[in-house]
Amino acid sequence: MFRPVLFALLFLFNLAAVAVAQDASQNAPLQAILQENHKAVERASRKTVEDVVSAIISSGLPQGPEFLKTWADRDVWMRESDGLFFYTAKADAGALKLIDIDSGEEIGVTPKKELSQLKPNSGVRGVIASALVATQLTDPNPARRMDALVTIERSAAEEHLEPLRESIENETDPKIKARKERILQLVTITFGKTTEARVEAVQGFDTDLGVDARAAINPVLTTKLGFSKGGPDDVPDNLNIQTTLKPGASISLDDAYALLVAADLAPKAVSVSARKALLEANINNGMVGGIEVSRMGSQAERDRAYSALVATGIAPPFVTVDTKKDAVSAYTFYNAYDEPDREVTTAAAKTLQSINNYVGFNRAIDLALDGLSMASIFFLAAIGLAITFGVMGVINMAHGEFIMIGAYTGYVVQQFIPNYTVSIIVALPLAFLVAAAAGIALERLVIRHLASRPLETLLATFGVSIALQQLAKNIFGTQARPLTSPAWLDGALSINDVVSISYIRIAIFVLALVFFALLLFVLNKTRLGLEVRAVTQNPRMASSMGINPDRINMLTFGLGSGIAGIAGVAIGLFAKVTSELGSAYIVQSFMTVVVGGVGNIWGTLAGATMIGFLQKIIEFFNPSNTLAAQTYMIIFIIIFIQFKPKGIIALKGRAAGD
Repeated sequence: MFRPVLFALLFLFNLAAVAVAQDASQNAPLQAILQENHKAVERASRKTVEDVVSAIISSGLPQGPEFLKTWADRDVWMRESDGLFFYTAKADAGALKLIDIDSGEEIGVTPKKELSQLKPNSGVRGVIASALVATQLTDPNPARRMDALVTIERSAAEEHLEPLRESIENETDPKIKARKERILQLVTITFGKTTEARVEAVQGFDTDLGVDARAAINPVLTTKLGFSKGGPDDVPDNLNIQTTLKPGASISLDDAYALLVAADLAPKAVSVSARKALLEANINNGMVGGIEVSRMGSQAERDRAYSALVATGIAPPFVTVDTKKDAVSAYTFYNAYDEPDREVTTAAAKTLQSINNYVGFNRAIDLALDGLSMASIFFLAAIGLAITFGVMGVINMAHGEFIMIGAYTGYVVQQFIPNYTVSIIVALPLAFLVAAAAGIALERLVIRHLASRPLETLLATFGVSIALQQLAKNIFGTQARPLTSPAWLDGALSINDVVSISYIRIAIFVLALVFFALLLFVLNKTRLGLEVRAVTQNPRMASSMGINPDRINMLTFGLGSGIAGIAGVAIGLFAKVTSELGSAYIVQSFMTVVVGGVGNIWGTLAGATMIGFLQKIIEFFNPSNTLAAQTYMIIFIIIFIQFKPKGIIALKGRAAGD
């Protein structure tokens, strides 16, 4: 008897607890707002949800923004028995824990079938996201403030303007504050309340390179094609005209006439094929419009027959060029801005022109940096060839293969030294030694036996280049091998949104400067350099002074080949390391030497600079056709050497005489 009484008491207690919880939920402030707008919440649409969101935001309840975010995430549920709204958490199978939306406390467990999930569509979620922006702009969490700014950037609205302006004053993060100020200026262009504010916002971007600035200004300058009855002075004053158009000049006669046809102000022109079909459909006893079919061999006769059909009302009017001219002459055609405010469009057009000029200036700087980078690569690739040819008069067709040897040396070093920074430091001198040894071997075994026989030397070195390429394929295979740059060379130095240069290119430029200075020191301040210059200028006199030309030739060839090996390591950092790597640079190397002046370091520098800049300029105007760029460059070189056959800086001595 005691047990039934106990169960009854527990049942009544649970009923009382549920009733108290239900009453508390109904009286909670956020729940009360939702109940007042129950239908708009349960069956939310883009049109009805705005009032609900506005009521929640204006209430100032701290739990309001969290509810809106959860609602947008589809994590709000409604209990069907009483229409109350809850958050939920997983419970046992087939049930959910109910969490009060005001207090955040768990108030019970309910079978899932007694709940319905709110699933707002994308339009509703968009309205909620826009409303949350105002609260997120001042959120203590910097990440949420950034999320709000991203939302504004993605879909700015007029209602964002004031909350964004008010949030700037108390912003503590300098980066976020700067971004808020920029976005405020961008939003003001479109949604500013006064003309002065919009014009000031537009003018603030007159030297700005950001894509977002142009994206905000361009919509202000969108136009649409229109026309009005009468002359230019009769155009309605409420239109913001960009320019008037003259049919047959700034707008085609057909396009102008088509506007009149679309507005039912002129008859539609009938095409030749349509006229032919009408003529065929109206043949009667071998005649059309009183003209025999057999006489319709010319277009003029067919036009006469068609005009007869028009006169009888069988065919639509025949629209001639004169008809079109007469029709459009009664109207003024124009491009009108979609933006009605003339001051804003005038400021936007002027600012956009200023931006385009500034972009062009920075593109020129970027092109110059690319040209400088290319020049440094050509200098490294050609300097060894210039020294060799200047001292020995040898056209070494295998010079590109010494570049390839240096690149493969760098690859092999990285197989043993996994630290990329250390491996590059080791690879540079080792590539010099390996390539120099190969060059000395070539000079001792082949070139010295072909002295003063340039044609045989050219053919022999060409054969050696083919042999070295095949040897590289046999050792390393035909697949490209990676020569990985250190992590600190990844990425690029970005000066602004237009001008940037990769760190690898900067490193190669610095390397070229170092070798330029080092070679100047060796040639001008050391005994070897003195002997090299002596042999270059007058080998017989140098020999009579006790200098061994044969030894100098060997050392010079080794020096030139070693520098080519270092160039190979540098080039391999951004190019594919294959057996054909050197052949891709041999043409530019020879052109650099010819243009600059053989055997002269300063001439090689000048030639590399000219070739590098020339190639980049040609590629800029013809970016999709590399072969055409190479062709134009060769044509330029051919023309150049007609006027400067000895190069920019002519060499004195034996090479000059040759």
